[in-house]
Amino acid sequence: MTTKRPKSLGRRRLPAGEPCGTCHMGLRRLGIDTTDWDYVVALAGNPNTGKSTVFNALTGLRQHVGNWPGKTVARAEGGFEYEGQKYKLVDLPGTYSLLSASTDEEIARDFILFGRPDCVVIVMDATVLERNLNLALQILEITDRAVVCLNLMDEARRKGIRIDDRSLARDLGVPVVPTVARTGQGMEELIAAVAGVARAKVRTRPHRIRAAGEAARSVDELAGLIESAYPGLPNARWVAMRLLEGDKRVENAITRGELVELATETIEPVGAGASLAEAEQ
Repeated sequence: MTTKRPKSLGRRRLPAGEPCGTCHMGLRRLGIDTTDWDYVVALAGNPNTGKSTVFNALTGLRQHVGNWPGKTVARAEGGFEYEGQKYKLVDLPGTYSLLSASTDEEIARDFILFGRPDCVVIVMDATVLERNLNLALQILEITDRAVVCLNLMDEARRKGIRIDDRSLARDLGVPVVPTVARTGQGMEELIAAVAGVARAKVRTRPHRIRAAGEAARSVDELAGLIESAYPGLPNARWVAMRLLEGDKRVENAITRGELVELATETIEPVGAGASLAEAEQ
């Protein structure tokens, strides 16, 4: 079966789609030009997961490379068209965590938290799935708009590794799409999953690890205070955990008013899309 690739994009303007005009304010503050784009998608993952190959397969090699504002880290952007709407794809630095211990981690974390892209594609290496779950779970703590791209499935098969992607999707609470980006296998399905999440047609329920004992009580108490102060903030629990860890970047976000802006941006109603279970049927 021939795999259908996304249509490459030139500079022609398409009619505006369903997205709201104010939802990309955070992205613009991070230096992302959202003009003439309907949706913005982030591509995240550990190093050596084939993330760049996924990026090239989705964008058809039509991409722009620059630097992140104020950083020496390269930033690649590209795009594709699907069902008459334009998706900008931003390739985040490959990283093993979002704990802001390095410049790459800080860039990836800030983009997902403060940029609030319409969807985050988490690229995972199917041959070392357990190693990749750390970053995936951290991303799912921040956003519920995510899709897992289970890449390098051909290498996993050669090593005798079998992965039940449907069970993994149920466990993680987000769509999981097996791919072989090098050959284009699964790219059409990945694009459809991204579109479903970005357009809020698929409702996700991401798995989030719960603390226990005194730690849990502290997180719950602080998260409640944050939710009261910033109604509508989509990731109050994660913000609470980072504050308890002494995360200076999140502390600065409070003093600078960035959390207020996050909370007041338009958020799609929870009942707007089909559930993940419904989408799988």
